[in-house]
Amino acid sequence: MPWGNDLETLILPVFGDIERDREAIGKAGRILKEGGLVAMPTETVYGLAGDALKATSARKIYEAKGRPSDNPLIVHISKAESLNYIAEDIPEGARLLMERYWPGPLTIIFKKKDIVPFETTGGLDTVAVRMPSNPVAQETIEAGGGFLAAPSANKSGRPSCTTAAHVAADMSGRIPLILDGGPVGIGLESTIVDFSEDVPSLLRPGYISFSELRELLGNINIDPNINGAISSDIAPKAPGMKYRHYAPKGELKIVRGSADCVTAYINSAILKEQGEGIRTAVIASTENVALYDCPLVKIAGSLHNEEEIGKNIFAILREMDSLNVESIYSEAFDTPKLGMAIMNRLLRAAAHKIIEL
Repeated sequence: MPWGNDLETLILPVFGDIERDREAIGKAGRILKEGGLVAMPTETVYGLAGDALKATSARKIYEAKGRPSDNPLIVHISKAESLNYIAEDIPEGARLLMERYWPGPLTIIFKKKDIVPFETTGGLDTVAVRMPSNPVAQETIEAGGGFLAAPSANKSGRPSCTTAAHVAADMSGRIPLILDGGPVGIGLESTIVDFSEDVPSLLRPGYISFSELRELLGNINIDPNINGAISSDIAPKAPGMKYRHYAPKGELKIVRGSADCVTAYINSAILKEQGEGIRTAVIASTENVALYDCPLVKIAGSLHNEEEIGKNIFAILREMDSLNVESIYSEAFDTPKLGMAIMNRLLRAAAHKIIEL
């Protein structure tokens, strides 16, 4: 497959309506069945899709993203019964979650069947599976053969894509087609729960919170590596566990504490850095934005509307690059439901640089 600017990338609008989308989805299906890649919207972030049952397609995904090949891909299905084709065992707890949250922003890890190539699973005997609720994603999965590996459609390490424009910035010249379904609804990747062991474990926080999972399952662990990179000699069980993710080009630092202490610390740091000629910016809540002495302050959202913060955070990190920001200070967003997921993304983007006041 040619890279660089040799491959023309077509962007087609899609609307979530079968009739209006017929031509675009049909084109996507043909590309996928021929072993090519397509970027598609989901309710979480945009995904870079390829045939999950073809080793060659998985290798193309890793190459297009510049992603390490031991970082597992998530298999997307459009029908619950498709799970039986790729998963070896389906525990009762997993069935409870599927009944409650599928289709939706939940990925479940099972023991895999032989039909799923190790290239898709990062060399693991397990497979991560999700059934998205976005109608364009569902139609694309069907058109592409029913099983699509679809990690986030960004270059590896970059912030995930919440618009087709983000995808184009990273993937133009690398893939033949981007389906443009507008801004996504959630903006954070799916929650990942591992059912390959005796006790289920939360491997990645997302829109479905740990408290919701525990309420339904009772007994569930939180993986100890959820906010830290795992050992270099251990294969990651889920996307985003081992490598730096979501990072802007500028250095990101998170500051946690009372509002007065956080704003005072950041204002002091900004004054010093501006004196040194460093281009600095702040990621702030609506409640605190007026407290910063900085010409470049981006509002993530209100602390009383955590879904707004979750939806905006990746777009803000990408905007920091377009503004050539060298140093970024962010408030900590420890909100009740999505705080674990938001902070997981920010901590990884900041390479775990957090200032506790």
